[in-house]
Amino acid sequence: MKIEQIHHVAYRCNDAKETVEFYRRVLKMDFLVAISEDKVPSTKEPDPYMHLFLDAGNGNILAFFEIPNSPPMGFDPNTPRWVQHIAFRVADEAALLEAKAEVEAQGLEVVGPTDHGIIKSIYFFDPNGHRLELTCVTGTAAQMQELKELAPVMLEEWSKHKKVVTHASWLHEKEFNG
Repeated sequence: MKIEQIHHVAYRCNDAKETVEFYRRVLKMDFLVAISEDKVPSTKEPDPYMHLFLDAGNGNILAFFEIPNSPPMGFDPNTPRWVQHIAFRVADEAALLEAKAEVEAQGLEVVGPTDHGIIKSIYFFDPNGHRLELTCVTGTAAQMQELKELAPVMLEEWSKHKKVVTHASWLHEKEFNG
């Protein structure tokens, strides 16, 4: 099997129209497709839904489902809100700072930019409570190669001990040490 790319990633939303308007207004995404049916095609379950598809650039699609007959959306109380998020890449640091100003001009609270050593990111929430990240790559090819080589070693150590593995701690040294 050879995966070519992610076709789409789907999330639940509270209100289909509000969600489309947010992503069009704040992130300038094109609204591509809406599908609405009474039954789920894969399971045949009777569950009316609205399924939305938005263009996230370069063939990437972000999708949402509004499912009004299900209990209201909630958050997993055992997972911190910063963990599950959708990250979108922008061209460079100037574009990231411009995006931050645009998002703040929409009245949204933005965290960052945060320097992750190889990327810089800002964070905010959509109207459904999904955390969004805008990021730009700042790392060098050598840094990325070093991290790729360290990844299996770090994973093995983490898997054995479930304690912080510090081989790549240089990524956030500036952020935590000023």
